[in-house]
Amino acid sequence: MIGNKFENALWSTRFIVLISVVLSIISSIILFLLGGWDIIQAIIYKNPLLNNDIETNNELLFNIISSIDLFLIGIVLLIFGFGVYELFISEINFAKDKFADSTLKINSLDQLKNKIIKVIIIVLIVKFFEKVLKLSHNFTTPKDLIFFSLSILAICIGYFLINRK
Repeated sequence: MIGNKFENALWSTRFIVLISVVLSIISSIILFLLGGWDIIQAIIYKNPLLNNDIETNNELLFNIISSIDLFLIGIVLLIFGFGVYELFISEINFAKDKFADSTLKINSLDQLKNKIIKVIIIVLIVKFFEKVLKLSHNFTTPKDLIFFSLSILAICIGYFLINRK
């Protein structure tokens, strides 16, 4: 009898993960809103078509790529929130029938980890291109362009190797 009560109490402690689920989803929504707001501001203030003070598209492109970063991190938090909920609390019945093969469908901790790692790698790739875009005006020699090309090739090979089954 005491053993059953202890096991019931122990099993109920799994609901503590709801804190991470709720905060992950809230954080994800905030990052989506911030990313959208940044894109709207970039279109209004950094667009050469709307602002005569801006001569190139680089600032607009840089701001949009930075916003994509926010969206991708929001996706990581969304995957994490849904995955933790499905692993520790309950399977989401609404999604079960409609989205059987969804990215948000998580069956194991390893699957959750792999999905998060893939999105984080995409975030790092976007961050890399953001930095390269910021430094692109410094590419003046053929050696700079070769190193830039080799770095893109290394990223592509790494991404290919990660996605191999």
